[in-house]
Formats: sequence, structure tokens, C-alpha cells
Amino acid sequence: MENYAVLKKHQTELQCTVSNILYFKGIGLHTGKESEIVIKPAKADSGITFVRKDINPKAIIKAKAENVCSTMLRTSIGLKKDDSGKDASTGCISTVEHLMSALWGAGIDNALIEVYGCEIPAMDGSARVFYESFYESGIKQLNAKRKYIEILKPIIIENGSEDKDASIALYPSDDFEISYDMDFNHPLVQSGSFHMKIDGFNFHSEISKARTFGFLKDVEYLKKNGLALGGSLDNALVLDETSVLNKDGLRYEDEFIRHKVLDLIGDLYLSGYRIKGMVRAKKTGHDMNSKIVKKIEEHLNEVSLSVEKKEENSFVSIGKAAATLFA
Repeated sequence: MENYAVLKKHQTELQCTVSNILYFKGIGLHTGKESEIVIKPAKADSGITFVRKDINPKAIIKAKAENVCSTMLRTSIGLKKDDSGKDASTGCISTVEHLMSALWGAGIDNALIEVYGCEIPAMDGSARVFYESFYESGIKQLNAKRKYIEILKPIIIENGSEDKDASIALYPSDDFEISYDMDFNHPLVQSGSFHMKIDGFNFHSEISKARTFGFLKDVEYLKKNGLALGGSLDNALVLDETSVLNKDGLRYEDEFIRHKVLDLIGDLYLSGYRIKGMVRAKKTGHDMNSKIVKKIEEHLNEVSLSVEKKEENSFVSIGKAAATLFA
């Protein structure tokens, strides 16, 4: 425990929630089913909470990595145990990562999200619609200081289950920054690197508009496996062997890698907090992203987030040891 520290920082940031109730309706990217979500204001320190309102009894699911139930081409969360402690298979909500990324980008720490369906609406396949709606409706400051996770020593995960070359790591930094390396065997996607310090100011212009993408050759296989059933040119970039099929083309020259960063931000926000540190990711997907957040939670379980009211802000410091997990 002596290697952990709660640092007092002279910050003025306050927690935020949405000012008004927001409604979104659309088709789920993978289920192909129509769903609706209602996002409501929430009190300070309540975090992001999802509620499946279309099932009885309703399922209340905290947006935490411990509740991740699937990472197959998207991040799904759900109840793993019912009230009696038995395994539960109901209440799963698919494809939360784009919405979670938008919540992070808009600086929303607390929200109650009622879900009518088993998947978050795809909208245009990015985080833009959610993000812009939050700002148009208004964001409300709460009378509580925002808490951060500060990385003090490296946390590294290597050898991904889907790609043995995949890796993800967190390192100390004074900011939140992401360095991402991608490698696809396609003339438009190919290999690429992206590095940026990301905050609520540049998230909208640099990240939020990047759409999810897929390859035409994979569509039949995905649909046979119950995936991409709602995918279309309206909510995804679709590539054939040489080109993008969407008539409007790309929103960014490197839109593919920026969407991977968008996904990563959303997955990391399942830690429940904003992170002060550098993320270095190589060829990662939702599975690797989820594993490093769960590793963060292992550290968080050993420290208390409680702070005295007189403290001006709280940073949760992680770094008991340089922890390497070989998945």
C-alpha cells in the first residue's frame, strides 16, 4: 500500500452531467434491431449507469469493466450475477463504446441511460451525434470535484488473443495522450500510426467524427455469426478490395485509425474515471482494451477513492509495480 498515493492537486474541474433529458433512436449496428435510449441527468459521484427498461425485472448496469460480457467486435456490458448471486445472462447491452467515448469527450461524469433494446443505436457509426447533442442540450456542472486516475508506473498487456503482435500499455504522463499503431492488409488502411494529446476541446474535431469500418468481403461471414446485421453505408465505412464504397468518402484521411482511438477512449472510460497517463496501443481491439481496464481495476481495488471535503481535487495513483499480463 505504501507504493500507492492519493495526490492533492490544485484543480478547479467539477464533475458534470447532462442538463436535460435526451432521446436517441436507431438501428443497432450488430443486432440490426431498432432500439431507443433516454439519457437523464444524474447526481455527483454516481457515474455512468445503464438501465435495461425493456425487460422485467429491469437490469441496472454500471459502466464498469467488471460488467463487460462480450468484446467480439464491440464492447457489451451486462449483469453477470443476479440478486441471489447466481449467474445471469439477461440485461446485456451491446456496442456501448461509441456512446461512452462521446460521454468522455463531452466531459460527462454522471448520467443515467435508460435503454429500450439490446444494443445502443449506431447513429452514423461515430460518436459525433451523441457528442453534439450533449453540447446542444447543455452540460451541467455539479458541486463535486472530478476525480482522475494517475498512472505512476507502467502497466502492460501483451500477446492478444486475436493477434499475438497486439499490445497495450499505460505510462506516466502529465496529460491524457494516445499513441496507436495499426496494420491492415488493405491499400487504403494499411499500416499507420497516430499520436495525440486528447481533451474535451479537440475530441470533437479530431476524433468524434471517425466512423466504424468493415470490409465487404467479411459481410457474409459476420452476418452468419450474428454480427453487422444492422451495418450499412449510413452507419459504417465499407471497403471493397481497393476503395471506400461510401459516396461521401472519408471524413479524415486516416479515419480508420482515428476510429480505433475513439473505441479505445470509450473502452477506457469503463474504468469509471478520466486517466492521466499515456496509452500506447498496437493493433488492439475491444478485448485488449478491456483487459487493461480490468488491470486498472485490480489496482483500484487496493486503494480508497475517499477524500476529505477540504481537498481541492483527487487523483487516484496507480503504480504498485510494473505489472505485465501475458494474455
